[in-house]
Amino acid sequence: MPQLNKLRTALPGGPGGDTAPPSFSRLRTALTVFFALDGFLFAGWVVRIPAIKQQTGASAATLGLALLGVSAGAVITMMLTGRLCHRFGSHRVTVVCGVLLPLSIALPAQTHTALSLGLVLLVFGAAYGGMNVAMNSAAVDLVATLRRPVMPSFHAAFSLGGMIGAGLGGLVAGGLSPSKHLLVLTGFGLLVTAVAGPALLRHTVAKPAAQTAANEQRPKRLSGRARRVVLLFGMIALCTAYGEGALADWGALHLEQDLHAHPGIAAAGYSLFALAMTAGRLSGTALLERLGQTRTLVAGGGTAAAGMLLGSLAPTTWLALLGFAITGLGLANIFPVAVSRAGELAGPGGVAAASTLGYGGMLLGPPAIGFLTDWFSLPAALTTVALLATAAAALGYGARNVAHT
Repeated sequence: MPQLNKLRTALPGGPGGDTAPPSFSRLRTALTVFFALDGFLFAGWVVRIPAIKQQTGASAATLGLALLGVSAGAVITMMLTGRLCHRFGSHRVTVVCGVLLPLSIALPAQTHTALSLGLVLLVFGAAYGGMNVAMNSAAVDLVATLRRPVMPSFHAAFSLGGMIGAGLGGLVAGGLSPSKHLLVLTGFGLLVTAVAGPALLRHTVAKPAAQTAANEQRPKRLSGRARRVVLLFGMIALCTAYGEGALADWGALHLEQDLHAHPGIAAAGYSLFALAMTAGRLSGTALLERLGQTRTLVAGGGTAAAGMLLGSLAPTTWLALLGFAITGLGLANIFPVAVSRAGELAGPGGVAAASTLGYGGMLLGPPAIGFLTDWFSLPAALTTVALLATAAAALGYGARNVAHT
């Protein structure tokens, strides 16, 4: 127990300083690096979507169908990844996906039709989905050991990586071709995995005997009320991922096409969104400890809904950017809370289930927004993000009897 009390305050920048055993410090650092790398690579792809759309000659609807490949590939592999984490360990699976994801990100820039783009995005999505389940499963185990709601700090690293990736992407958008840009990201991703991977493989989280026994019995017990709770948090993740995916896939295009922003400013829109999410997640642990899960979910959903209405309907670029930032603050902690709670209930299988439902939101988002854009307009289509953020707030309130408050 004294050791666990030390671990509870052994977080970088936490109230007790970094007093954790070196193995836990290195493990948390390595895991944080993988979260940041995941966001960095994904943002690097996102900011090149307008250029690749032009390269492939895709319409809004066909681009939406092609982008479906990312989410489809992710959803297909997520449940498989949960089983792989049970068998081989989430740390090993994270490192393997840390190799596959950089290799796959170079593929979209080599395509010249919407069909070929959709096919290679299946591969990219499979690596991306596997990475997310594996590293979130590893984070859930570490959070359980630390006994503090620090999951948002890992997702803050993802958002920070996304902000940097989008910012650098915006800087090189005018002078570097998508092919060269994404190849550079491949090399960088492989280098980071080579540096951080060994630390992740060397250090594991030893679970107490009672918790290990509970985990072994969990697949048999996971039925009835527990299954419904996992489904509930999975639906909250779905509503949130829909919004994140919409801004990632369509935010830059909205700024550039509808508000006539410069390509660099358009790329900076996602960077600003990611910056706001980073700020929200860095304060997420304190927010959860002060407000509890229910109020955090409800306030986040309401804030995101208001921000997205402004971001999608604002008549000027700067107001739209403000709306993107407010949306990022609102969405910041909803997905981490949902995935963490599902993982507490069902281990890697719970993380996989919640993540699969979450990326189901991304699965629905790209084609839905693409078709709505063809039928109405892109700004009107983006208002569906506000609708689902409101639904996330309602579901969060509905979860008040099962959330830790």
